[in-house]
Amino acid sequence: MSDSKTQRPIIESTPFQSHPTQNVQGWERIGSLAGGVVMMGKGLRRGGIFGLIQVAIGGVALARGISGHSSLKDKLDQGRQEMNSIRTKIERAGEELKNLKTKAEVAAEKATKTTG
Repeated sequence: MSDSKTQRPIIESTPFQSHPTQNVQGWERIGSLAGGVVMMGKGLRRGGIFGLIQVAIGGVALARGISGHSSLKDKLDQGRQEMNSIRTKIERAGEELKNLKTKAEVAAEKATKTTG
């Protein structure tokens, strides 16, 4: 009894296998490539601890330009989306409070008319 269906792996992907979406395009990507090369060159010429720091920063910028992906930009976008979601919830709650206030005012007005 052989199953012709292919079994899916238990683990879909690992961080090393997944291909992150590109979120750096166009001039931003070109700028990262150029800036990374320049920073690495300056760091190598400078030497010492500060030169090493420049090489590291340049390497990160260069990797960002080559891959077209920035984890920091992903985190910022996630934060922006969460803020927009929270803003929407707050606005919805404000509208609900406004409706409740209106209903309470109408009920109070009716109550004073019937007792007065």
